[in-house]
Amino acid sequence: MCQQISANNREILSIISGVSRALRCCQQEPVFCEDVTFSQFFILDRVGEKGTLRLAELHEILSVDKSTTTRLVTPLVNQGLVLRKKSKDDSRAIILKLTQKGKRIREKVLVCLSEFLDNVENGIPQEKRAHVYESVRLFLDAIQRACAVDQCRS
Repeated sequence: MCQQISANNREILSIISGVSRALRCCQQEPVFCEDVTFSQFFILDRVGEKGTLRLAELHEILSVDKSTTTRLVTPLVNQGLVLRKKSKDDSRAIILKLTQKGKRIREKVLVCLSEFLDNVENGIPQEKRAHVYESVRLFLDAIQRACAVDQCRS
């Protein structure tokens, strides 16, 4: 017998769907500038923040498969934004570092990203911003907890 989804659950499903569409826009398309996607910028920013970053550390930060981390880094290497080389201390480890071009692109994207985030913020009435941010954090935490519980059942 097919169980009906409650009105509250339909609302949650609708919100998750909307958030998913919005995030796909940010993650897959070069929405900021310099033909850099959100995921690519995130990598540029983390490597730029640290100066050098081991590929294994980036893998942990991104919380994706090792092959996905490599797949995300490769276009940045091919575009001349990131250097990928073996560690002098551990020949198995790969070290990432921004090139001069990568540093310039990171700075340009930071400006574009700031404008984008200002537009997002301006789309929320000032008196509701703190409440919206807190609500979104609570919602995301609830989803993460539910996913963790669901993975335990598998």
